[in-house]
Parts: sequence; C-alpha cells; structure tokens
Amino acid sequence: MSRAHVDLLNMDWSTRSCARNGHLTFAPTDDRYAAQLSVETPVGQAWKCLRCGAFIPGPAFSHGPVEHAPSVLHDRQIRDRVIIRFLAVERGIRGFIVLLIGFALFQLKNSQETLESTLSTSLPLLKPFADQIGWDINNSRVIHLLDMFLEVAPHTLWIIAVALIAYGILQLTECFGLWFQKRWAEYLTVVATSAFIPIEIYELTHSVTFIKAGALVVNIAAVLWLLWSKHLFGINGGASAAHDDALVGKSALDYAVALRTTVPAP
Repeated sequence: MSRAHVDLLNMDWSTRSCARNGHLTFAPTDDRYAAQLSVETPVGQAWKCLRCGAFIPGPAFSHGPVEHAPSVLHDRQIRDRVIIRFLAVERGIRGFIVLLIGFALFQLKNSQETLESTLSTSLPLLKPFADQIGWDINNSRVIHLLDMFLEVAPHTLWIIAVALIAYGILQLTECFGLWFQKRWAEYLTVVATSAFIPIEIYELTHSVTFIKAGALVVNIAAVLWLLWSKHLFGINGGASAAHDDALVGKSALDYAVALRTTVPAP
C-alpha cells in the first residue's frame, strides 16, 4: 500500500472538515456544559469545537439551550459521506448518459427508413473518394455498426430504448438517495449493482477495455464497501452497529466534552 493510501486511511476527517468549512462552536445556557466547553485564554474566552475538539478563541458560533446544539458529523461519518457522494455523482453521470442514449434510440427508431435510403444512395458515391484516401468502406466499423442498427426490428429497438431509459432512471434514483444519505438507497445500490456485475463480467470475456474494466472494479468495490461499512443485510454487526446519524443536542455536547482537548488556537 502506498504512503498516500496510508495517509488517506489515517486522515483525521473532523480536522479536515473544520479546515475546509470552519469550526463549529456552541455556547450552551447550561452552566455545567458551558464550563466543560470553554476555557479562558490570554486573548479571552475560547469555545471547544464540537467537531474536532480544538478550543477556538472568540464568541461561540451559536448559543442556546442544550437541546438546540447543532447537528454534527464526525470523523468516520464525514469520510463515509465523501465516499457516498462520490458514488452518487458517478451514478448520476452514468444515469444521465444512459437516458440520453435511450431517448436518442427513440428518435433513431423513427428514422430508420430515412437512414437506410441515405446509405444506399450515398455509399456508391463515396466509394471512389474512399478508394483515393485508402478508406475500405466494405470493412469500415462505422458502416458495420450502421448496418447492425438497420437490421434491428423497430419493436426490438423500442424495447432496448425503454430498457435504457428505465436503467437511467434507476441510476438517477440511486444518485438522489445516496447524495442525501438515505439508507434505502444504499440497499438499492447494492442490489442493483450486484445484479449487473455478472453482465459486466460477461462483457469483459468478449472484449476488454479500460472503461469496462474500470467500471467493474468501481462497482465491485462499491458493493463490498457498502455491505461492510454500512452494515447492510446484517453484515458487520447489522443495523444495530450502524452509526450513520449525526449527533445533535445533548449527544453532540457529550461527544464534544469527551473529545481530546487540543491547544487553543492563537
């Protein structure tokens, strides 16, 4: 494993989040919590960040009763959200592309006769020019693909278009659910992705490309990570071991009190 991968695994995601988004301090009206979350420094009072545990000089970001303490994600939760949203973006891009292809097939279905007429008229005219530039029309992959398209029955093409659109909608649904960290989306992603892995493996037995291989690796890694990290289907302790909810109110303050105290920032 490279040093970069080790650093990524050992990264303090709470500190990283605070560096990017700012610290999250809260001044509770409860004196007991206030005493544990604040200190006096040479530059004045400092409040403990509920996320990373650093004492930050100056007034707290917000204040109020204990139950009004803000919602806070911590280390592993922040890391998991980054990975989940990466998967969401990947699903969204794929779904958008598949939808475009599906709708394009609907348009092409209606123009098969026009395309066939155009090819039968144009190819004889193109052949002298193609011979001059060394283009073998008879063995052209583009022409072969067009011929395959013309051989597909309109009804079959319609079924393919509907299937692609349905798959695109499924991918966009996964994207939406994963982005907002819905647990049903994690189950849906595992089931849907696992169902297509055998098809992707079968495709690789016919032709291997970087895109196909990369997609297969990403999908397998996503399924394994979701199953283990999100405790799906009873794996790794099941739902009782999952801690996906952000801490809020009293639980957020209790967590912050227990955090290792760091030196107040200057």
